Amino acid sequence: MSINSESLSKEPSAIQQRRQANTLLLRLQWLVILLLIAALLVLYISHQRFQHSVNERLQSNEQVVSRLNEMDDRIFAMSQQTLPEPSVATNNQAQNQLDLLRIQIQAANRLLADNNDSAAIDLLRGLHWQLAQSSNEIAPALTVVIKQSLLKDIERLQAESAQPSPWQIQNLAMQNIQDFLHSHERAANSNGTSNHNGNEGTQQSRAVSNNNLALTRRQLTIHEVIMTLNLANQASNMREQDQLVSYLTQARKQLKTLVPQSSMTASKQPAQAEKSATSAAESTNDLAKNLETMKAPSDIPEVLDWLDRLIANAPKPTPLLTTQILDKPQR
Repeated sequence: MSINSESLSKEPSAIQQRRQANTLLLRLQWLVILLLIAALLVLYISHQRFQHSVNERLQSNEQVVSRLNEMDDRIFAMSQQTLPEPSVATNNQAQNQLDLLRIQIQAANRLLADNNDSAAIDLLRGLHWQLAQSSNEIAPALTVVIKQSLLKDIERLQAESAQPSPWQIQNLAMQNIQDFLHSHERAANSNGTSNHNGNEGTQQSRAVSNNNLALTRRQLTIHEVIMTLNLANQASNMREQDQLVSYLTQARKQLKTLVPQSSMTASKQPAQAEKSATSAAESTNDLAKNLETMKAPSDIPEVLDWLDRLIANAPKPTPLLTTQILDKPQR
């Protein structure tokens, strides 16, 4: 009996076993709860990551779609502008070539004004060759017209270069007038000196003094006329028609004071007859030839007649035909 009681005392009681079982079950419950919470956290985190990746993909897809739409818009816009662009570029190139051609024609006119006809002819030939090249974008009809005008300008300049220039003829005539005035002045000086040496007495000396005074005024006038003709010569060299006519008119007014009114009345009729004989049908070359073949003047009235001819036949700069064509507004 004693042995069984001791063994029973050593064995746990039922109550203690229940407590231990409850404790174990409670711990298992908490462990399961913690595992469930951990699993939920893992699921939540993985869900957030998945959602974030999905959003990123959606955003990237939207960007790709927007870029594709932009590219479609650009391609559409480019397809709409593809046809007009070549014509616009061609028109711009043709306009640039026309502007350059106008500048080159102005350079040719400048060479003509500088009396460099050979260089102007070479430039016009180069322009004609330039228009015949494949790089020319100017309209074919306008190109034909310009090429024809260039050929006409070249022919005219070649014909004019083979003959004396009207400006040169004007200079030759003015030089002849100046030579006559110089000789006339020297003759007047010699006559005045001989008259002074041959006269005696008080009244005669007074007359000689008056003659010397008149002679001095005549010399000054002739000297002024010669200087004015020098200016006219310079204007002719520069091919300035307005200045040439102005200086020739001024020289005529100065020289007119040396001619008595009776002589002017007699010499006025030939000058008017000469102007009336010069009709509009008579060419400038014929008038220039008349001036070139005229003999040197023999007196002041004849010099006035010469000046009338020079004023009436003052050369005019003839612009190139191509200049007139390029200045016309192109449709």
